[in-house]
Amino acid sequence: MAHQDCVSLGEKAAGVFEADGTQAEIEYELTLLSRYHALARQRGGQKLDRSAYLILARLELEPPMSLRELSEAFRLDISTINRQVGALERHGYVERVADPAGGAARKIEPTRAGLDQLHDDRDLNCRGIGAVLDGWSETDIAELRNVLTRFNRDVERLEGQPWPRPHGR
Repeated sequence: MAHQDCVSLGEKAAGVFEADGTQAEIEYELTLLSRYHALARQRGGQKLDRSAYLILARLELEPPMSLRELSEAFRLDISTINRQVGALERHGYVERVADPAGGAARKIEPTRAGLDQLHDDRDLNCRGIGAVLDGWSETDIAELRNVLTRFNRDVERLEGQPWPRPHGR
């Protein structure tokens, strides 16, 4: 059924949604959401690209991680993560450190400059979200947060890949 809902959207020449195409409509709205997020970066003065932002956000919430741990967390090949970490290193946003647990592999941790840039970009994102939500009721804002959190947690559950959250939320 889910597959049919998404296929039915593509089959409609005029792009009109079928009455039972709720999942296709959700997919479309998620596509637009990712587009708007990318546009916000272009217009908003954010310095970090998407991969840098996500890696720093992950490292902010966990102890230093090895390339392999990052590769597994992001479900990316180790060469891709190594390239992304290398770019962060060149900007001074992360550094390789000895494993605090005494293991042989070097670990990656954010630098103060990396965390400062992450926080600056996050503040810009939050201001943009605040502008969109201006005029929304507290109830609607809380409902949006709860539904997004539930959706993301269910994706994580299905993938068997929980993501850390600030303040254990």
